[in-house]
Amino acid sequence: MLRTRLIVGTILAALAAGMLFLDRYFAPWAPFLFAVVVILSVFGALELLHILPPYRRPRTGVAVIGVIVVVALNWLPLVRHIGRTPPTIGDSWECVAQGFAAIILAAFLNEMARFVSPGGSIERIALGVWLVGYLAVLPSFLIELHFAQSADPALAAVALALTIFVPKACDIGAYFTGRFLGRHRMTPVLSPKKTWEGAIGGLALAVAVAFGLNRLGPVIPGGLAGVVAFGLTVGVAGMLGDLAESLIKRDCERKDASQMVPGFGGILDVVDSILFAAPVAYWWLT
Repeated sequence: MLRTRLIVGTILAALAAGMLFLDRYFAPWAPFLFAVVVILSVFGALELLHILPPYRRPRTGVAVIGVIVVVALNWLPLVRHIGRTPPTIGDSWECVAQGFAAIILAAFLNEMARFVSPGGSIERIALGVWLVGYLAVLPSFLIELHFAQSADPALAAVALALTIFVPKACDIGAYFTGRFLGRHRMTPVLSPKKTWEGAIGGLALAVAVAFGLNRLGPVIPGGLAGVVAFGLTVGVAGMLGDLAESLIKRDCERKDASQMVPGFGGILDVVDSILFAAPVAYWWLT
């Protein structure tokens, strides 16, 4: 299990680094970022739909199309401004907000069209909207961070690397520290294997990775203190994202979201920490 986790984790890290490297040559469009976010969000949505009980499950088409549409709308201002003045950050967020509002309306209309008898409609609407918010709006912070730094493709790559690798480093540090030194359980109900010792080790590695990546192109404000604070806050956000996904699985009585990624579980088990870390990193770096 550990060997598989190390091998697959190394492959995933290499793929992420390759995405960041290649998109430097396609700034500001970032086609590889677009493809990766859409693929991960769609498969994550399918995993969530699979683990939800049938009576609570939103319509697959509404959820999957909603995720794709909201993610894609981050790029709409670029399409509109081809050959003209580059769009501002607010242009993309306005498109995302309008798309999300359209998904809310679509969720209602879908249940109105299918309604036969009382029971489940409100819950399916709420879960459909939540799913799109979780797997499309939160990743939009990662996308918008790229656009915010796209004037300098190298700095954009560093900003995204910090957002991806700092929370994942916290995951890795917490896993190995907890495995060998863990004694005191941190969340015995949500995630019994997590320990306070693991959390400390994870945050220490998160800070170290933040420091190393920021040396490649300083984007974190505040000097050394800012780097330490960034590593701690983004690391904590990543841990909370991991616990949030544990909450989902516990509530649905599942151990893993799926078995799609050997050694990790499902797509959601891989990206959960990044989903919560993305807004925090965006607030830090823009």
